[in-house]
Amino acid sequence: MKNIKYITIVIALAVTTIITSCNDKHKEGDGHNHGNTTENHMEDDGHGYEENAGNGEQHEEGLHLTKAQIETIGLQFGSLSSIKVNNFIKTTGVLGVPPNGYASVSAKSEGIIVETKKFVEGNFVKKGELIAYIENPNFIVKQQEYLESRAQLNLKKLDLSRQQSLVNANAGVSKSLQNAEAEVAVLEAKTVGLSKQLAYLGIPINNLTPNTITKRIALTAPMSGYIENMNIHNGLYTQPTESLMEIVSSDHLHLELDVFEKDIANIKIGQKISYTLPALGTTIYSGEISEIGKTFKSKSKTVRVHGHLDGQKPLFIKDLFINAKIWLNDETSLALPEEALIKDGNNTFIYAGENQKNKDEIQFQKIRVIPGATNNGFTAIKIIDKISEGLQIVTKGAYYVYAQSKAGVLEHEH
Repeated sequence: MKNIKYITIVIALAVTTIITSCNDKHKEGDGHNHGNTTENHMEDDGHGYEENAGNGEQHEEGLHLTKAQIETIGLQFGSLSSIKVNNFIKTTGVLGVPPNGYASVSAKSEGIIVETKKFVEGNFVKKGELIAYIENPNFIVKQQEYLESRAQLNLKKLDLSRQQSLVNANAGVSKSLQNAEAEVAVLEAKTVGLSKQLAYLGIPINNLTPNTITKRIALTAPMSGYIENMNIHNGLYTQPTESLMEIVSSDHLHLELDVFEKDIANIKIGQKISYTLPALGTTIYSGEISEIGKTFKSKSKTVRVHGHLDGQKPLFIKDLFINAKIWLNDETSLALPEEALIKDGNNTFIYAGENQKNKDEIQFQKIRVIPGATNNGFTAIKIIDKISEGLQIVTKGAYYVYAQSKAGVLEHEH
């Protein structure tokens, strides 16, 4: 209803202006000979169509409103306010993961993949969860060697104890004792070495017996996360140098933003971030700057800035594009109420005039501005055109002044 009221007032003002203009300008003897319009426009009326073609500013520079019009639209004047408008820097980036958020799954030994579990890319796995088995007859040999070495070590330890007893009783030879000690040391090293190899492969040795020797080892997830880049199937012969899949942890998901060179001086750790993911809708998420990169990318003229995710987290999709705003803290700016600004195409401007109640008519000046952030009903601005001395800014009703300027153009064309 408010918009209908505004439109009604604007139309009334426009019609009043046009009718008044026609009555005033088309009097007899005013140079507007309707029977010879082209000739009079070129010679007598000073409109200069050819000279001022396309110059819309000329009409607005002479824009006037009467006291009655100003009262009707409720026009109010004011001045610039110096307030804290929480400005922001626009930037783009992706949802990223630091190096410790990745894990590559590969076999600890060469072998053939068997009994793979039914995983697909995007599935979540827990740390230690079984993925598949790897079979290789060499696993049998390793376990056999360990059991043989352990048995020989136990035997040599008994022999060493016997030699030690003989030497203590002066019935033995010290050289035999020394040989026994050396043999025990060698077997201990071999046994320990084999036990470490089996532990690395994931074969437990505590209960290892000839009856529990196995030909396979388990391939498990090294960390919890989401599976991607799978290259695993039954019958595949793999080696430790080959990556079978990658796991990405959502716990380490963070923002990777590219901030332009001109804005980097305003960036500080701890500043708040609001961001959206166009691919997932219009939901606004929040974060906070955690690190500022130390490398300048000369090609894109940007610096990489990292941010933690706060509160609700978006659907986990690594490298998904985001639009973000980095909010600057405690920035004091010149600002005006939002309704004082008029946007026309790519231009933004305000109006200023002499706020004198004793005048029947007030002339307005159009001032170009650059808008900044908007907060609590106020918009930060930078003024491009100089405001003439003695003029005050229209803080309420600027839209009607703008509408009247358009009505003035119509009047001139009439």
